[in-house]
Amino acid sequence: MTTDQTIQQNTLRKRVFDKLEPTDRSDMPGKLVDLFLITLIAVNIIAVVLETVASIRAEHQRLFEVIELVSVAIFTVEYIARLWSCVENPDYTGETSPRRAYMLSPMAIIDLIAILPFYLSFVLAIDLRVLRVLRLLRVFKLTRYSSAMSMLLNVIREEANAFFAGFFILMVLLILAASGAYLVEHDAQPDKFGSIPHAMWWAMATLTTVGYGDVTPVTPAGQFFGALVTVIGVGMAALPAGILASGLADQLRRNREELTSELRRALEDGIIDENEESELEELRKSLGLSQRIAREVRKSVHDQREASETFCCPECGTVTVREVVQK
Repeated sequence: MTTDQTIQQNTLRKRVFDKLEPTDRSDMPGKLVDLFLITLIAVNIIAVVLETVASIRAEHQRLFEVIELVSVAIFTVEYIARLWSCVENPDYTGETSPRRAYMLSPMAIIDLIAILPFYLSFVLAIDLRVLRVLRLLRVFKLTRYSSAMSMLLNVIREEANAFFAGFFILMVLLILAASGAYLVEHDAQPDKFGSIPHAMWWAMATLTTVGYGDVTPVTPAGQFFGALVTVIGVGMAALPAGILASGLADQLRRNREELTSELRRALEDGIIDENEESELEELRKSLGLSQRIAREVRKSVHDQREASETFCCPECGTVTVREVVQK
């Protein structure tokens, strides 16, 4: 391959990367690519859901097949294009094998899962019902275009240790609750509490405060023990929610700080030009911040700049700017 061909290939690869990756959406082609893929994913999800209705599937089976074939073809081309152009991603600059690093990334795995069931159906005898359910995993492709979903996945990844600790405590309590229920209810209800594994169904339903009512203690000791487990379950059910809420609040705080930092940088020369305004708006969207929060951040930065005081040294004439700390 000649030098000119290599340069032309690299230029094409960079253009493909810029159109596929949602890093800069100021150009219309990139927006149209995003809109097209989002619409295609939504059509797929609706088709998979409607296909589970027997009457609709019998009447529109051919349409569902066409949607699946076209979608798999487009998603396959998208996956190959992303794999080919990923070397232009600045995140993989220091990688010895950028394409392997991309293939192991969460979003690349999601893209692969979106098309893999279709090709596996030609090799393995997969139940069509299972295949339909697996196709619903394509909804996770929207993570690439949804800042809210990305934020949620980031929080889950960052708080993984806290979630693991919470689920570990839940498993310990599950075993203890099932063991206690087995001891106090085994003789009265051998069919429902005949063993600790059998009692785990009641323990899980009680600890998670679901309480289906199909298995309940009947002895006084069992009812007293069940009441204790229920009270403990209320606290256990709130633990993951508290971790998630705390993580989301921390993520939002950091996003606001990042927007504040970029806004201060843009205001270093005293004005925000059109390009800087566009970059700030793109950053706001990528961080998942509302326009109201962005206005509050902008007002706070402006207020801090206006609250700064300028001092001139009477001896050397040096002008300094000192921010006034607002209490």
